[in-house]
Amino acid sequence: MNTQNIQHILIVAGIGIALLAVGGAWFASSDAGSSAAALPSEGALVASVGNGGASPTHWDFGTIAMGDGKVSHEFSLAAVNAPVRIQKIYTSCMCTEASVRLQSGKVMGPFGMTGHQSPWTDIAVPEGETVIVTATFDPAAHGPSGVGLARRSVYLETNAPESPQVELTFEAVVTR
Repeated sequence: MNTQNIQHILIVAGIGIALLAVGGAWFASSDAGSSAAALPSEGALVASVGNGGASPTHWDFGTIAMGDGKVSHEFSLAAVNAPVRIQKIYTSCMCTEASVRLQSGKVMGPFGMTGHQSPWTDIAVPEGETVIVTATFDPAAHGPSGVGLARRSVYLETNAPESPQVELTFEAVVTR
């Protein structure tokens, strides 16, 4: 083989490799390889309202005294793109409870820490509707040693395939 033939073979091989790379990248990023990708986005339960510009899934109670009793905050969640079913609700600690208020006004709960209360539920949230999740924290639940920063969570598990768990968090600095 002469030099000209070798150069021609290398050029053709290089073009072939480049076409394979481009085709593979296109196939991986396109809907061509997945029939599920062609379906519209599935439903999800999302935080729908911010807290005065703060995160819609986090609340800071600031400094609270044990003797002042329980404090609560309402989180607003909406079903988007499809109806959503809330299947479980539980909290990260026994000092925290959660309840859910439907648009109809019906209240479900309270739900608490798994092992202390049953987390199972079946709450239907129609597409476009909003539910209010009230997180209630008892700063005195841990007694005198429970002072300082407390961070707690409320978890909602849903049938939404892309984001099945919603975590709502809050914090407080507890004083005596």
